[in-house]
Amino acid sequence: MTDFLVLGSGIAGLSFAIKAAAHGSVTVITKGKLLNSNTAWAQGGISALLPPGLREPGDSLEKHLADTLDAGAGLCHEDATRTILEEGAETIEELVAWGTDFDKDENDPTRFSLGKEGGHSQRRILHAKDTTGREIAESLVETARQTPNLTLLEDHFAIDLVTTAKLGSATEDRVLGAYVLDKETGEVKIFRSDRVVLATGGCGKTYLYTTNPDSATGDGLAMAWRAGATIANMEFVQFHPTCFYNPGATGPEARSFLVSEAVRGEGAKLINAEGHEFVKDHDERGSLAPRDIVARAIDHELKKTGAPCVYLDVRSLGDHFAERFPFIHRTLVDFGHDATQDPIPVVPAAHYQCGGVQTDIEGKTTIRGLFAIGEVACTGLHGANRLASNSLLEGNVMARRALAEILRLYPPGKDTLPAPDIPDWEYGDTAAPDELVNIYHNWDELRRTMQDYVSIVRTDNRLRRASTRLRNLKKEVREFYWGHRVNPDILELRNLVACASLIIDCAIRRKESRGIHYTLDYPEPRESFQRDTVLRRF
Repeated sequence: MTDFLVLGSGIAGLSFAIKAAAHGSVTVITKGKLLNSNTAWAQGGISALLPPGLREPGDSLEKHLADTLDAGAGLCHEDATRTILEEGAETIEELVAWGTDFDKDENDPTRFSLGKEGGHSQRRILHAKDTTGREIAESLVETARQTPNLTLLEDHFAIDLVTTAKLGSATEDRVLGAYVLDKETGEVKIFRSDRVVLATGGCGKTYLYTTNPDSATGDGLAMAWRAGATIANMEFVQFHPTCFYNPGATGPEARSFLVSEAVRGEGAKLINAEGHEFVKDHDERGSLAPRDIVARAIDHELKKTGAPCVYLDVRSLGDHFAERFPFIHRTLVDFGHDATQDPIPVVPAAHYQCGGVQTDIEGKTTIRGLFAIGEVACTGLHGANRLASNSLLEGNVMARRALAEILRLYPPGKDTLPAPDIPDWEYGDTAAPDELVNIYHNWDELRRTMQDYVSIVRTDNRLRRASTRLRNLKKEVREFYWGHRVNPDILELRNLVACASLIIDCAIRRKESRGIHYTLDYPEPRESFQRDTVLRRF
């Protein structure tokens, strides 16, 4: 039994865990290593409106709010968005106290160096060179390791949530804990808690090409859906416009190496093979337009010309490129590409889910005791398209707000309703090696189907085809899951199939184009669809 059970070890999960440990026992479950999170992979930075005197002159909450609402294309929840953005300065203060070292202004070490990214009208992005997420993640992990009352369990894979409804008892559905696979021993353990926080990140691995780490398989989203939580806006999958195109690489991870949007914020331009800044043909802001516009412009250019990629030209930055983006520069050089001499070949790749488990501004889901924070959640901040660098901010803010709400509603030590016994896990037979081939084949089929039919530009016909293929995949995966002993591969595939189905189901329901959901059948936004796409299981 643990007072707080946290699934995930990115900025949302660890921010919550560190603060919650002052109020009770905390157990953090992560299926890999603590630093294998979307947070650790974030290059660009974290947006925040700093106090007067530290922010860029002329910036304000209203400007940050306006930029966010504009990017969100009419679907941001303005009250929730304002609330989250208001806490930017508090988030930076908290992260610095935990050891995060953001870059300082070279002319004034008492001030932070502020960057600018697509969709932002002002410089308000704090960064640590081009490995901001890594800096934040390392400081959080170090703080968590030194925090009393906090247990960190790596290589533990949460299989499913346990709720009273699943056990067939009680009239009010509430969370009881989770079944968790110990990857080292193969044992499935029961972790009992009346306060469960999902902070498992997104589902980028649903697609063939993604900027996300291999761990981004939508586990928390899928678990919440199977448990009966409400899901919203999964059609809005953001594609990062500039990922290094390297067809000679041996793995998708290398081919999808992210070139941060902050590079364009510093003055880099997107061009085609002839050197034309083609994004200006679609939006006067050119390379600094919001991500959905830039990604579609690239997709249009590739289809129009038949070219395999477009180019990001950083040559005008000179030595500043290597100084400001040392990680990107070194990585490109390791791949044999000197960006100071030749433009960087880039293509879009799946990057961020703007939808997720529907929550209120305190992180509450539709299941009592279950909270969701970070990318796994849909708070209303991102709407139909996330504004760059708002996600790290949201993760920390929502961790703080979720803890306050849990302490108000379900403080440790408060009497709870009697809980039914949770039955032990029933183990199946270990699958024969030749049957494991089916898992890998299904994984590849799933990701290619999503890449081909549910990508940047969609049609009803493509979505129907994808839905048909997913039905067959779900059946095969279900048979394998229930017929054999669970392992990480089948669990991830099971979750990816669930997430892909949610994306497709939401996309089919939205008969318009808005933000990052663009369909040729309905190329314009429609007022009747200026609302969330909500899916309820029960």
